Amino acid sequence: MGNKHSCCVYTSPSKTSRKPQDVYGYDEPGIDVSLTPNNRSATSLPGVPHISDRENYPEDSKEDPTSDPSLRPLFPSRSQSEISKNHKNRRKSHYDNRVLQIQNVTPVLRKYSSCSTIFIDDSTVSQPNLKNTIKAVAFAIYFHIRNRESNRTLEIFDEKLHPLSRDQVPEDYDRRDPEHKHIYRFVRTLFSAAQLTAECAIVTLVYLERLLHYAEIDIMPANWKRIVLGAILLASKVWDDQAVWNVDYCQILKDIAVEDMNDLERQYLEMLQFNINVGSSVYAKYYFDLRALADANDLSFPLEPLSKDRALKLEAMSNEDGVERINQKPTLIRSNSLDGMTVNPRLSVAIIS
Repeated sequence: MGNKHSCCVYTSPSKTSRKPQDVYGYDEPGIDVSLTPNNRSATSLPGVPHISDRENYPEDSKEDPTSDPSLRPLFPSRSQSEISKNHKNRRKSHYDNRVLQIQNVTPVLRKYSSCSTIFIDDSTVSQPNLKNTIKAVAFAIYFHIRNRESNRTLEIFDEKLHPLSRDQVPEDYDRRDPEHKHIYRFVRTLFSAAQLTAECAIVTLVYLERLLHYAEIDIMPANWKRIVLGAILLASKVWDDQAVWNVDYCQILKDIAVEDMNDLERQYLEMLQFNINVGSSVYAKYYFDLRALADANDLSFPLEPLSKDRALKLEAMSNEDGVERINQKPTLIRSNSLDGMTVNPRLSVAIIS
């Protein structure tokens, strides 16, 4: 009582330690609390990890391409062989076009930008084109199935054990690879009925590859529909503000029970280790890789000449308040007429001698 020093004095064990009071802003002179590579992983409070540690949850995120933006996604490696074949076909088509020009036959021309005209599409990383994004995601799933390394799966994703319709499952359901148009039709039906956005399609692919990485399974003909369905279910709830309920999917897929949807969602989350976070850099990485995949498979986005109005719209699409600014009518500066103009009489200048 009355002493300047208390009987319980906190002593810093090392220079890299942080006091609990530092979290609330009570810094004392003489104590270094700056974050360095040696002390940034130190916890501020007992049992509470530092924010730099929480960003890398779970522990194996450094080897996870769906969490680390420096790693490439999984689907480009699956489609590399197909892309090389398409490049050979493109070179052959260019040769065929030159032959047609010699024979005075008009070939199919492709639009390219020049100094005077720029061809660009309306798809941006913040607002992708819905139809082409779904097609690109379907291509990524198609190459995952076609170029899989093995046939590892789980019972919860087996379509014969948990059918999505009352139709009889074919005998070769686990051996016949689906075509790209069948995958696209399945995804497009869910997105159209649930009114999901193109951003949700990109997040769906992120969750799908995260499941393959964490659960160590393969997407194959026997399980691709339920794996895609579970990824869409989670992506719609995480990304969209007005999430679609599980019972709504039961109305889209009329022969599936809501209990099955709940069980699929619960086990999906457990396999993802409840890691449903998708960083902005990871999202942008998947968007541009999907565009590259679409271009490699001759899935071109609709190109149109860039005009002044389209340039303003594209700028507005990348800005939160840009749409309101573009739609707002320009304010006219009111000018004075000679009839309504009032001129102040000029006062004489006083000369002080």
